[in-house]
Amino acid sequence: MALRHLGKKGIQASFKRDLVLPLVAASTQRHISSTFPKSSSESVAFSFARYINGFGFSSPNHESSPTLTSIRYFHASRETQARRKEDPDRTLSHRELKKQTVKTKGKFSKREKKTDKPPVEAPYVPPRLQRLAKGLAEKTVDVFEGMTLLEFSKRTGESLAVLQSILVNVGETVSSEFDAISIDVAELLAMEIGINVRRQHTTEGSQILPRPPVVTVMGHVDHGKTSLLDALRNTSVAAREAGGITQHVGAFVVGMPDSGTSITFLDTPGHAAFSEMRARGAAVTDIVVLVVAADDGVMPQTLEAIAHARSANVPIVVAINKCDKPGANAERVKNQLAAEGIELEDIGGNVQVVEVSAMKSTGLDKLEEALLLEAVDMDLKARVEGPAQAYVVEARLDKGRGPLATIIVKAGTLVSGHHVVIGSQWGRLRAIRDMAGKQTDRATPAMPVEIEGLKGLPMAGDDVIVVDSEERAKMLSEGRKRKYERDRLLKAEEARVAEAEKKEAESEEGFVRVELPIIVKSDVQGTAQAVADALRTLNSPQVFVNIVHSGVGAVSHSDLERAQACGACIVAFNVKGGGSGNHSAAQASVKVFHHRVIYHLLEDIGNLIVEKAPGVSELEVAGEAEVLSIFKVLGKRRSEEDGVSIAGCKVMDGRVCRSGMMRLLRSGEVVFEGSCASLKREKQDVEQVGKGNECGLVMGEWNDFRVGDVIQCMEAVIRKPKFVSSESGAVRIEC
Repeated sequence: MALRHLGKKGIQASFKRDLVLPLVAASTQRHISSTFPKSSSESVAFSFARYINGFGFSSPNHESSPTLTSIRYFHASRETQARRKEDPDRTLSHRELKKQTVKTKGKFSKREKKTDKPPVEAPYVPPRLQRLAKGLAEKTVDVFEGMTLLEFSKRTGESLAVLQSILVNVGETVSSEFDAISIDVAELLAMEIGINVRRQHTTEGSQILPRPPVVTVMGHVDHGKTSLLDALRNTSVAAREAGGITQHVGAFVVGMPDSGTSITFLDTPGHAAFSEMRARGAAVTDIVVLVVAADDGVMPQTLEAIAHARSANVPIVVAINKCDKPGANAERVKNQLAAEGIELEDIGGNVQVVEVSAMKSTGLDKLEEALLLEAVDMDLKARVEGPAQAYVVEARLDKGRGPLATIIVKAGTLVSGHHVVIGSQWGRLRAIRDMAGKQTDRATPAMPVEIEGLKGLPMAGDDVIVVDSEERAKMLSEGRKRKYERDRLLKAEEARVAEAEKKEAESEEGFVRVELPIIVKSDVQGTAQAVADALRTLNSPQVFVNIVHSGVGAVSHSDLERAQACGACIVAFNVKGGGSGNHSAAQASVKVFHHRVIYHLLEDIGNLIVEKAPGVSELEVAGEAEVLSIFKVLGKRRSEEDGVSIAGCKVMDGRVCRSGMMRLLRSGEVVFEGSCASLKREKQDVEQVGKGNECGLVMGEWNDFRVGDVIQCMEAVIRKPKFVSSESGAVRIEC
């Protein structure tokens, strides 16, 4: 039945399509032909026929145009649609109305571009340079031998996945986060993620024995520090120092004749320029001997030495030297020290005071007793076995032996042949020599030695680390070099931003600042750093001292080429200057300053800064003249308003120049300032009139002179800065 019913429906639909719809189409076509003109009716009929055929309807004879396809078409042609779109009064379709409706702001609504308002015209303001934010370089973690990767991750705050990927890159394999890593690998991981480390060494299972004390002698310049050490060891080092002052850090082992024990002494410079060297000496020492001259008292470097000792948290023993001189006053020195917060034993404190004389060798036994008593109270002990821990006191470059470093062993034993890493340099110890120059095979705690075999020159103040193999030393050295380079670039960028901000502020105020590039060469690394820091203190608002390079050794051809390229001068401190080097410098037009005494060096560079400074233009009074009489000269109209007033003056002080700026004072107040229109003496035009002479003066646009007025002649002068040196050795540039 269903199939029969479906067949009936198909027959009825076919019958309607074949019979009824063609009749409707023919009727509609006749209606269109009677209503529209022929051209338009043909177009509409053709469109209607396309519409009918689009639904599959055909004529009774089943004939249709071959160009018509069986797709749906609109009932109007393209020309009709175009005319309808151009008609402003037409009725909008549903789709066009939907496009014009304003949508409410929703999650997926598009933001409308505001193009109705014109752009605001504002002056361009360049962005200010921002300082770089400090990263993780300030963070420091403690690492030790045998710590697990998980413990290291907790201390640094870095994920285990990142640490394991770094270990794979450096060639280390760790199967679990609970596996132990060496202290060298821990430092390498910390450097890769930008964190500082502090090595901690355990003393479990090691032999702990008493060690000699390390004593640093500090004080003001020329107070007798080196002379006191010479008296203790029966030498004459002070006589061999250039200028009679110490300019290096020296380490010596002095055997005490009374007790038979030995004490390691560090001699530090006393000049103001060597502040960093004194700080390094205080950082490695156990006891500080503060030397104060009895005839001079407490001086600036004495106070600085006290500050270094307090910051290093080491005890102080005061040695009042030069007590044999006629003007010596030890009680005055004690009162000055007490005023600075030094608690002396005489007033119930714990700081020992010993009165000595280095020239007559008096009081040395009491100084030895005070040092040994202080060492006994401190109970100084150190680990003797195991890898050594040492500290670089000084470093220098020798032509025959290469880079040399003077170190003091803090713990462990340093053996010749060990692979060491010092700062960013590494090497295999080829030889170890004591301070007397004798070669030894090992160095024990508190023993100063000189080592050779390094690949490069380390910096004074670096720690000495002993590693297992050459590969580990290379890996650690390369990692430190990368970290030092990142830190150097960061500091250079911060300095560049600060300098740019300063130049911008100075340009707004109208200042002109020139640059003085300098290359520093010295005999040892610590002295080169100290000289560079001392030269930086000579910066002034007019001259910027730029240390282009600082190195160790004689002046080479590469230094001359670098100086010629950047227009720098070379400071060679305590290095030998050959004839060929001087000839090459003269050919390259490079100034080379050879000095052995820090006083003379700072004085020469200070004078060079004063010479190079552009100076500041200022107005100063060149002379004064008093108005004695007034003369009126009438103009063409023979009226006073058209005339000129001439001031008959007498120069009371200095000179009056026609090219200068004139200032009229009346009862001490400035009435007028302007240029000089005419200056005559005895009816002759002159450029200037000296003291005691009379002259006639006309000031532009001013005729109201009165007897008794004072006329000052102002001249523009260039004011240069001054180089000032104080008694303590500190220097500065005053602008």
